Amino acid sequence: MEHPNSPALNKSLSTLQLWGIAVGLVISGEYFGWSYGWASAGTLGFLVTACFIALMYATFIFSFTELTTSIPHAGGPFEYSRRAFGPVGGYIAGFATLVEFVFAPPAIALAIGAYLNVQFPALNPKAAAVGAYAVFMTLNIIGVQIAATFELLVTLLAIFELLVFMGVVAPGFSVANLLKGGWSGQDGFSAAAIPGMFAAIPFAIWFFLAIEGVAMAAEEAKDPKRSIPIAYIGGILTLLVLAAGVMLFAGAAGDWTQLANINDPLPQAMKLIVGEQSGWLHMLVWLGLFGLIASFHGIILGYSRQIFALARAGVLPTVLGNVHPKFKTPHWAVLAGGAVGIAAIFSDELISFGGQTLTANIVTMSVFGAIVMYLISMASLFKLRRSEPDLVRPFHAPLFPWFPGFALLAALVCLVTMIYYNTLIAGLFLALGVIGYGYFLATHARRSAAANALADATGTAPNP
Repeated sequence: MEHPNSPALNKSLSTLQLWGIAVGLVISGEYFGWSYGWASAGTLGFLVTACFIALMYATFIFSFTELTTSIPHAGGPFEYSRRAFGPVGGYIAGFATLVEFVFAPPAIALAIGAYLNVQFPALNPKAAAVGAYAVFMTLNIIGVQIAATFELLVTLLAIFELLVFMGVVAPGFSVANLLKGGWSGQDGFSAAAIPGMFAAIPFAIWFFLAIEGVAMAAEEAKDPKRSIPIAYIGGILTLLVLAAGVMLFAGAAGDWTQLANINDPLPQAMKLIVGEQSGWLHMLVWLGLFGLIASFHGIILGYSRQIFALARAGVLPTVLGNVHPKFKTPHWAVLAGGAVGIAAIFSDELISFGGQTLTANIVTMSVFGAIVMYLISMASLFKLRRSEPDLVRPFHAPLFPWFPGFALLAALVCLVTMIYYNTLIAGLFLALGVIGYGYFLATHARRSAAANALADATGTAPNP
C-alpha cells in the first residue's frame, strides 16, 4: 500500500485544462506590469521591445515543448538541466525557476490589492494581497482537479474581460494619442530612444512570463505527450493577440503617460473614455480581478510543484516533498512559497530601491529568474540532442537549431541588458544564488539518498 506521504501526484489534467493553465499563468501580465515599460521607452519604443520579446517567447516555447514532452517531470527546467549538465546545472535551473515563480505572485497580489482599492479606498492593498494568498493557497491544497478547473474558468472570464475592455475604449481610439511622445517621450525616433527600449525589456517579458509553468504540471497530465504541445502553442498564440490588443487600445485611449507607473492601467485607461462613474469602469475593476486571480492561482500551482520537485530530489528539506494524504497535493510546498511571497510584500525597504516601485522591482527580480532559466533550458536542449540522441521526442523543436538558437541568443541579450539597467537587483539575485549554492553543496548526502530512493521506487538507475 502506498504511504500517505509518497511523492506521487494525481494524473487528471486534460488538454483544455493545460491550455487554461498556460494562458492563466500569464494573463495578469496583460492587466498590469507591462505599462511600466512605457515610462522608459514610450508607446512606440515599447512596442518594438515587445515585438522582440514576443519573437523570443515564440521560438522558446516551440523549443521548450520538446523538453517538456520528452521529460514530463514536475521539476520542469530543473530536471532537464540536471539531466543535461548534472547537479550544478540542475541547481542553476531550479534556483532560477524558483525565483521566477516565488517572486511573481507577490507582484500580482499587490495588483489585486490595487484593483480592490479602487472599489474600496479604505482597504489596505497589502492586507488584500495577504488575503489573496490565504484564499488561493487553500484552493491549491484542496486538489489539482479543482484548482485546474477553477483556473480554466477564471482564464476564460479574464480573456472575455480583455475583449470587453478593447470594445469599450474603441470609440476613443486615437492614433495621435498612441504616437504622441512614443519614442521615450519624443515624437520622432532618435538614437536617444534606444536605451529606454532596452531598459523596458523586463516589462515586455512580463507579458509572457511563466507560460513555461505548464511544464511543472506535466506529471499531472493525462496524456502529456499530446496535450502539452497543444496547450503551449495555443497558449502563446492567444497571449500574442491579447498583448497586442491591450497595448494598442490602452495607448490610444488618451494620455498614456498617466498609465505608465501604476498597477491598474486598464481601469485608468477606461476612465479616460467613459469617466469615473461609468458602470463599465466598475465592471472592469471587478471582472479585471479574474485576470489577476488566474495568474496568481496558476503560479501558486507552478511554484508549489517546483518546490515539491526540488525537495523530492533532496535539494530542499524533505518535508516540502510530502503530498497531502487526502488531496494528493504538495501542501507544505504551497505554504512555503506563500510565506516567502508574503514576506516580499512587506519588504519595502529591502526591495524598493533604484528609483522604482516595490512592484516594479519584484517584477524585475522574477524576470531575472526567468531569463536565466530560459538560457539554461535552451542550452540543455542542445546538450541533450548530442548526449541522448535516442531519447524519445514526441515533439521536435521546429527549424532546429535556429529556433532554440534565437531563443538562447535573445535571452542572453535580455540578461546583459537587465544587468546593466538593474545592477542592484542583479546583485541581489546573484547573492541569493550564491547563498543557495552553499546550501546546495551542504545537501549532497540528502540528494544522494533521494536519488537512490527514487531509483529503488521506479526501478531505474539514479541520476547523478
